[in-house]
Amino acid sequence: MLFSPDRNKLRLMYVEAWRKRRLGLPMEALDLMIADVVALHPEYHALLEDEEKTLAWEESPEQGMSNPFLHMGMHLGLREQVSTDRPAGIRAAFERLAAKLRDAHEAEHRIIACLLQALNEAGPQGPDERAYLECIRRVG
Repeated sequence: MLFSPDRNKLRLMYVEAWRKRRLGLPMEALDLMIADVVALHPEYHALLEDEEKTLAWEESPEQGMSNPFLHMGMHLGLREQVSTDRPAGIRAAFERLAAKLRDAHEAEHRIIACLLQALNEAGPQGPDERAYLECIRRVG
């Protein structure tokens, strides 16, 4: 299992990967993936540079931001889908959208909205992959 169900352990993975990136330390493949996503989100840098704040962070209107760990986790999940082309066709759909927008990060954000919708609408059989891919086509 790549990620721990323990919230603090998961959050510390983000803190540690970002620390290694900032200090130019050797990184494992997972650290690289996490740090690449963090680098795209400067709004989370200060939080991740303070371990105590990271562990204490709670989602609330006062925080002024959505859940950074969920957001970054969605990027990581989407990147995994694209790298394995699962569901079949996601890689091509992502590449088309990224080329059209000329911005891979914006393409990820648009697809993440579809992914969240698919997860929210999932029944006992899991998400509807065809509906998910159709949503991606529509956001492009």
